[in-house]
Amino acid sequence: MAQQKSEDRVVPEGGVMPAEPAGSSPGGQGKAVPVEEVALQLELPVATAENPRGSARVVASDRSGADQVGVPEAIVNAENATPATMEEVTERLTAALLKVASNKGAPGPDGQTIEALREQWPGVLPKLQADLLEGTYRPGEIRRAYVPKAGGGQRGLGIPDVVDRVVQEAVRQVLEPLWEPTFNPSSHGFRPGRSCHTAINETKQHLQDGYGWVVDLDLEKFFDLVCHQRLMAKLAERVGDRRLLVLIGRMLKAKVVLPDGVVIDSLEGVPQGSPLSPLLSNVVLDELDRELARRGHRFVRYADDANVYVRSERAGLRVMASLTRFIEGRLRLRVNQAKSAVARPEDRHFLGFRLRLDSQTGAVEVLLSERTKRNAMERIRQLTPRQWGSTLESCIARINAWLRGWHQFFGISAASEQYTLRALDAHIRRRLRAIVLRHWKRRRTIARNLEALGVARHTAWRRVYAGRRSLWALSHDPAVDRGLRNAFFAERGLVSLVELHRRADQDIVAPTQPQLAMAWG
Repeated sequence: MAQQKSEDRVVPEGGVMPAEPAGSSPGGQGKAVPVEEVALQLELPVATAENPRGSARVVASDRSGADQVGVPEAIVNAENATPATMEEVTERLTAALLKVASNKGAPGPDGQTIEALREQWPGVLPKLQADLLEGTYRPGEIRRAYVPKAGGGQRGLGIPDVVDRVVQEAVRQVLEPLWEPTFNPSSHGFRPGRSCHTAINETKQHLQDGYGWVVDLDLEKFFDLVCHQRLMAKLAERVGDRRLLVLIGRMLKAKVVLPDGVVIDSLEGVPQGSPLSPLLSNVVLDELDRELARRGHRFVRYADDANVYVRSERAGLRVMASLTRFIEGRLRLRVNQAKSAVARPEDRHFLGFRLRLDSQTGAVEVLLSERTKRNAMERIRQLTPRQWGSTLESCIARINAWLRGWHQFFGISAASEQYTLRALDAHIRRRLRAIVLRHWKRRRTIARNLEALGVARHTAWRRVYAGRRSLWALSHDPAVDRGLRNAFFAERGLVSLVELHRRADQDIVAPTQPQLAMAWG
């Protein structure tokens, strides 16, 4: 009998269908398989887009990426894995307040600040605990704020009242130990012990293993389109306290106050920006992770950014079509067709990077994406305005703080990005030169100061008065470059990205090889 192949459901030889994922029962028929019994399922040969001949089915709990380089294991404190009850939530309120205070968030619609709540906390805590236990607590409204997105457009954030954020943080602390151990190892977003860097490390491993094409899936307005009914059903699988489920449902249904004062209902979605939304998003997309693992795909997911790695473009197109049907049909989410694509990893932006595989050496280079470079240039322009009215040292201190934070994240890029880092350093110095020239104001003052900085008198006056050039054009004149040289800004504390990158490379020390003890007689 010929083998039947389908991206959604694969029928191996013999007509035996693969077992359904744990706990699923499509159409209300069949017996649900407990999570503990998943490992007991028979391993059947399954054909996939990148392996048409079939291979042993990978069980969701044994995702192949778990034992790969760069994929950390789940960090779970067994002592925190207590039953999810309202009593547990009330006991964690004070710890949740400290966590919310450390984030230094803005006030919600009621205008109460974190400092004001901390002062009133001894009187607020007993009443808040009683309201939660009795089920009379009602979350307030959520303030909608818009921030610019790195790729263009605006992202809508939901800012609850400070008290509501404290309650959500306490709920998160209770729920997280229940779900964290079962999340897929290839999920890196908003999880303890994981970060964008661990996601990039796993991506490098997939490329080195020969999966040179990426199915880049972009979920359109994910946080705004989460189905409340499906989410609450997922939570009810592990939360037995009805009071806690009702509380979470009220949080999801909280009304939203738009910037113009209009109040709207929340029929779907989770408020992006609340302490609980990252965990809820992982609960929703864990179903996608399990489906990808069931099919045996290599993938990396960070929040709603999901990349699936395949061996050929043809396989990628089949996987893209199949996963689009699954996401839009089963998860009731939308795939942004304009931003999703099947391409080489070096042509796609993933967490600010692009990865390139050297076909001869097999090494994977982590490079800065074009969007990251544009965003860096734009941020430099914002930090060094032409009309800067304070001292040069204060401007340098402000840009130094950004440079250190930027390199802390993007410093994992390859040594081949030295050219880009040098260009950013040069752009910063030129903008600082323009600020200095504006502080000097008149051209004769500029010429005298350049002369004092070591520029020849004839050269300084001739170059400053050569034509009617703007201060920005003059900032890149050879005479100005010679007077306001790199050492001028280094003496005033300006940080260099090239120097930071060089120091980071020097800090990487190769492990010493174990020495064998030799007995000489």
